[in-house]
Amino acid sequence: MEETPPGQRPQPAHASPPFPAAPFTPPPRVFSPALAARGTPSPGSGPGHAPAHLSTPPGPPVFSSPLRPAAVPFRATPASPHPVPFAAAGGAYSSSSSATTASLPTSSAPHFLNGAATPHGDLTPAPSSLQGDGLDNPYVQFSANKVLKQKKLLNAPSLGFGALVSPGKEVSPGPEVVEHDPRRCLNCGAYVNLYCDILIGSGQWQCVICKKLNGSEGEFVVSSKQDLFQWPELASTTVDYVQLGNRRPGFVPVSDSRVSGPIFILIDECLDEAHLQHLQGSLHAFVDSLPPTAKIGIITYGRTVSVYDFSEGAAVSADVLPGNKSPTHESLKVLIYGTGVYLSPIHASLPVAHTIFSSLRPYQLSVPEVSRDRCLGAAVEVALGIIQGPSVELSRGIIKRSGGNCRILVCAGGPSTFGPGSVPHSVKHPNYAYLEKTAMKWMESLGHEAQRHSTVIDIFCAGQCPVRVPVLQPLAKCSGGLLLLHDDFGEAFGVNLQRASTRAAGSHGLFEIRCSDNMLVTQVIGPGEEASPDSHETFKHDSSFCIQMHSVEEMQSFSVSMETKGDIKSDFVFFQFAVHYSNIYQAEITRVITMRLQTVDGLSAYLANVQEDVASVIIGKRTVLRARTASDAIDMRLSIDERVKDIALKFGTQAPKSKLYRFPKELASLPECLFHLKRGPLLGSIIGHEDERSVLRNLFLNASFDLSLRMLAPRCIMHREGGTFEELPAYDLVMQSNAAVVLDHGTDIFIWLGAELASQEGQSAAALAACRTLAEELSERRFPAPRILSFKVSLLVLILPCYF
Repeated sequence: MEETPPGQRPQPAHASPPFPAAPFTPPPRVFSPALAARGTPSPGSGPGHAPAHLSTPPGPPVFSSPLRPAAVPFRATPASPHPVPFAAAGGAYSSSSSATTASLPTSSAPHFLNGAATPHGDLTPAPSSLQGDGLDNPYVQFSANKVLKQKKLLNAPSLGFGALVSPGKEVSPGPEVVEHDPRRCLNCGAYVNLYCDILIGSGQWQCVICKKLNGSEGEFVVSSKQDLFQWPELASTTVDYVQLGNRRPGFVPVSDSRVSGPIFILIDECLDEAHLQHLQGSLHAFVDSLPPTAKIGIITYGRTVSVYDFSEGAAVSADVLPGNKSPTHESLKVLIYGTGVYLSPIHASLPVAHTIFSSLRPYQLSVPEVSRDRCLGAAVEVALGIIQGPSVELSRGIIKRSGGNCRILVCAGGPSTFGPGSVPHSVKHPNYAYLEKTAMKWMESLGHEAQRHSTVIDIFCAGQCPVRVPVLQPLAKCSGGLLLLHDDFGEAFGVNLQRASTRAAGSHGLFEIRCSDNMLVTQVIGPGEEASPDSHETFKHDSSFCIQMHSVEEMQSFSVSMETKGDIKSDFVFFQFAVHYSNIYQAEITRVITMRLQTVDGLSAYLANVQEDVASVIIGKRTVLRARTASDAIDMRLSIDERVKDIALKFGTQAPKSKLYRFPKELASLPECLFHLKRGPLLGSIIGHEDERSVLRNLFLNASFDLSLRMLAPRCIMHREGGTFEELPAYDLVMQSNAAVVLDHGTDIFIWLGAELASQEGQSAAALAACRTLAEELSERRFPAPRILSFKVSLLVLILPCYF
């Protein structure tokens, strides 16, 4: 379709919407069909405007102005609000659009304010983070806030162009909630949004992605442009479409906002006494932290699978299944239809759970840890079978089920070496490579099976025994969970166990990306895999890039790399990100985020709008993705040097009378971030075992922007006299003998005391307490919870230089 000249183009709905976002909590948000309907929108600002509050005894510390800017800007993560219940309102309707290729009718030209179309004669208020161009949208961060028109430079692989998208991030206030089906372009599948040109006489709207006209069945026929603001999708860059229903045929929704799916705890019974004592302490604290309505089940595994029965009261009783093979249908049927109770609410089973944990005994045989038989795969199969329960197509009626997604928490002290999904005890086995590959495929299949049944599997490993990460990783990853390694079953393990059980998660997520002006997606890195064509609705000329998400959680993000097919001619480029998922109440949520970036001709204008921290994280994820082995990591470290040289060559300026190029001053912090990437644990040699590096890399590839940035480039904070803190560049010069320093590296937080300060007992104790309080507050909502390690100068001098 040919574009209509500007003078004949229909007027856009608006450029800077007058309505701020309604205060609703984003996913994983809780929607209950029993509570009142959404209230009216109220003004609110986007996240990140309030300063971070970091308290230390006896009062909150104050950040003084740094002596010089920190190497990496600190971004405070907003506090997570409690889930907001939501009610189904009557009159929900399903609407569709009618596409046409007719030319746009003649219309008077819109008024413009600073180059943006606005309603006639009205100056709209400043947009919030969910309005306007959306450059401060909390869900999407671009590597540059403007797009370079020249294809050659925009597509330069050394710098590149892309975005970090966190579709499940929690912010307050959240996006507007709409209780009807979204209107979509029948040509390309894009969603109607605030940038669409709308003909108020006919109600037709023009898609910003493919420029085709679509009908609204008269819905958008209004008397003035201002009347279009009553539709949230035409007044905000981000909107949530909600449909109450359920994916499970036997699901019965309840109104209790504290509802959660059942939690199965799988415990390795091949632990030595010291490890078992730590684990028992963590498990006792874990069940005490659960809400009374949470349902739990307990399984131990070794050569057999023991499923504990809560119906015996104070007595410890378990049904035992063989671990050398998958459970049969008959054995699961006996468990499901028998008299035993294997999933029970905390308020009824807490004493029994404590008794079970106390009854666990250490491994008795004189067998090395790595050689002990562990039927982890069979234990997960049994837990899945019990969670799925009986078939819902039973003649005796509807079966009431738990409302939330289910979780399996595996507490492992060694590898899976017995039964399905197992590997030989020794890596020197002549067929180990083949058997490992077979086990990985089996674990991947089991992970996908869990994901189809809305069950997330988190695997928490502890101790010094190698756990064969390549085998266990697919099980956690494909189910939407995480595999974490810990030194022991102590404090950090227990905290991660609690945070894993309480983090809300959506399931059956589908992530769609659409771009205008010949922009195309070249790579997506994150917690998902490319969706098959039959897994989503397709349109006649749909050029979207679709990802099947393993789960939808707050601490996740996708790194999206993009290129252009040719030089860009238009003044704006449009991007639309949509995620469709099912929340814990089985309500269907479709979050649509539409953003607009201005295009520029000049290289200096483009570089001035590059977001160095975002660009660093995207480059880091692209690099780490290729570091699959230790030898690959060495190659990637060398590639970082070549990347910096190429950026200077393509985007820098040549020095007078020299063949050398100056690195662009607009990207001054980028090389420093890449230096930390090269020397840090992701690619460097700080961590000794390849399993540990593999787990960290997988976590980094899926992590949110904030956590990814901390893992890439540490944040350095110095404790000052009077209880204040000062953020400084992460250079070794901050390691002064009279100072205490906090180094936040994402998965680890180091506290360092200088020699002079450490010698003063009273001051060092106060400084250490203040630094630890700061570290705990910095990581209060972080998952996985970092280790907090304290050192004195004699010990840390051997460690921190590796980071600096």
